[in-house]
Amino acid sequence: MQFGDLFIQFLSGLTRGMVLFLLASGLSLIFGALRVVNFSHGSFYMLAAFVAYSVVQYFSQFPSGNFWLALLIAPLVIAALGWLVETLLFRRVYRRDASYQLLLTYGLVLIGSDTVKLIWGEAYRSIKRPTALAWSFAVFDRPFPAYDAFLILVAAALGLGLWVLLYRTKLGQIIRAVVHDRYMVSAMGVNVPALYSLVFALGCWLAAFAGGLYAPMGSIGLDMDINIIVECFAVVVVGGLGSISGALLGALIIGEVYAFGILVMPRAALAMIFIVMIVVLILRPHGLLGTAER
Repeated sequence: MQFGDLFIQFLSGLTRGMVLFLLASGLSLIFGALRVVNFSHGSFYMLAAFVAYSVVQYFSQFPSGNFWLALLIAPLVIAALGWLVETLLFRRVYRRDASYQLLLTYGLVLIGSDTVKLIWGEAYRSIKRPTALAWSFAVFDRPFPAYDAFLILVAAALGLGLWVLLYRTKLGQIIRAVVHDRYMVSAMGVNVPALYSLVFALGCWLAAFAGGLYAPMGSIGLDMDINIIVECFAVVVVGGLGSISGALLGALIIGEVYAFGILVMPRAALAMIFIVMIVVLILRPHGLLGTAER
């Protein structure tokens, strides 16, 4: 295999890794602030893809702009849904045993799947790539889709924006402070429940944006949530749960392991991801960039 083929495979892994980064950063953000492992995170990703599909179909008379409308509307809808779910459900289990949180999030996975069946049915759907990006360009004499390059750049820009939000704004300082001592932050006059809702909605928005971005790259179906959340948890375990920089590192590692695993052992590509995860758990249980719980 020539260098050009290997580099294209690297870019494919980078594309997958950046989608996983958006999803995992939302999951890590929610865990870092709320201390909830949200197994239903993949459901918000799946619902966003189906909402994007509906928006594209509804505005089919504007084929040049319906995808961009979907990419704008779907994450906002899912973020609003996340705000509602956090306010009505998650807020009731923060001080309860972790088993209550696991049962709640698992129940939300089932509800999300049944909701999709009820509204969209069980058939697979698809979204065409936007016309402006439905072409390829040469990289070492090998074709690489323009949409994949767009996805990488947008995900990187969102990651940078998230870093700026958390480390260069007052809101980010408050979010990081509430991770260490929510009672002290509350005593300073901050509405902590509203902050939790905002963080949860932002995490859902990131998952939804990942779902909307990835929708034109494959089929949209009922198995999207389970398939993606498995890889997402591998990412946060490798990078460190609660760490945004860890989510980026873990996503890049998992994306490349999967991409090159397909070349070496196609039937065991997913297994290679878990081998990496097991090795990291043995050598560094809290992840590569995570911190041990005190």
